[in-house]
Parts: sequence; C-alpha cells; structure tokens
Amino acid sequence: MVRAGLTVDRVVVAAADLADEVGFENVTVSALARHFGVKDASLYSHVKSVQDLRVRVALLAGEEMIDRIAGAVAGRAGKDALAAFAGAYREFALERPGRYAATQIQIDQDVVAGTRALRRTAEITYGMLRAYGLDEPDLTDAVRLLRSTFHGFCGLEATGGFGAPRAVQASWDRMVDALHVLLEHWPREEAGDE
Repeated sequence: MVRAGLTVDRVVVAAADLADEVGFENVTVSALARHFGVKDASLYSHVKSVQDLRVRVALLAGEEMIDRIAGAVAGRAGKDALAAFAGAYREFALERPGRYAATQIQIDQDVVAGTRALRRTAEITYGMLRAYGLDEPDLTDAVRLLRSTFHGFCGLEATGGFGAPRAVQASWDRMVDALHVLLEHWPREEAGDE
C-alpha cells in the first residue's frame, strides 16, 4: 500500500533537498525513508532504485538550473548575457551543492533526450553563443569550454581552493571578461577539420 501523501514528485524534491544538506553521493533510499518516517519499501512504489532516484534528482536539478539561467539571460546579449549566464550558473552551484552535483552525473541519452530541461539548456546556451557568430563545430567546443571553466572554478571555490588574498569575485569577473574576449575572437575551424 502506498503511503498517503507520498508522490514521485514529493520524493524527488525531498531527495534533492537532502542532497543539498548531506551531499548528492549520500542520498539513499534508506536516508530518504528516514526523512519521511517510513520503511524503505514504501519508497520503492515511487522509485525503482537508488539509481532511478538519483537520475530523477539530476533531471529536476537540471531543470531548476536552466530555469535560473534563463531568467538571468532573458533580454540580454553578448557580454551581458555571458555574465548573467555565468553568474546564475555559479549561484546555483554554490547555493544548491547537492543538486549541482546531480547535474554532473552521466545519464543515459535515451532518458535525457526528450526532457524539457535538455531542450531549454541547448536553446539558451547555443542561443547565447550564436550572438558571438559561432556555428558548429565551434558551438560545441565553446559550450565545452564554458562548462569546464565554470565547473572547475565553482568546484575550487566550493572547497576553499582559492587561497590567494585577491577576492574570488574579482577573479570570477576577470575570467568572464577573458571568456568574452576569447568568444569574440574564436579561432574558427575550417570545414573538414576534425
């Protein structure tokens, strides 16, 4: 019998909140069951496994993250859009560490392919970069550059990895400035180069 009040959505949101509190890697069905005051078996009527739960958290987190980014970049272009995108990315990563970690897991492409979050992420990210005049394959390369730069910076910041006396915000701002200059002067790949 399904416990009254438990739904898939409620379970997934609770798991995402738990991830922010204790770390994504510590989200288990048992920990979540304790949160709801139920037996583990009660949750298995809502999620198939801990992997299913984690994938659902990742999809929720991805949607929340792109919603935040979309709101930040709306009506902006060029450097303003890049700075807004970067700032929203960083805020999400630092304010929602468990959810952010969930967005980094590898998910079967068949599961992700039809999701609203993936479509919006592509639309917003590629749309922002097209303002720099980029087309494929340069778009994909630029997306990979931004993601790895933002992820690396946020990961170091979250763990206290920046020890120099310079303000971290000042370094972030200079990094975004440098990325803007790079995107404006992107080395175009010739057709057939791969």
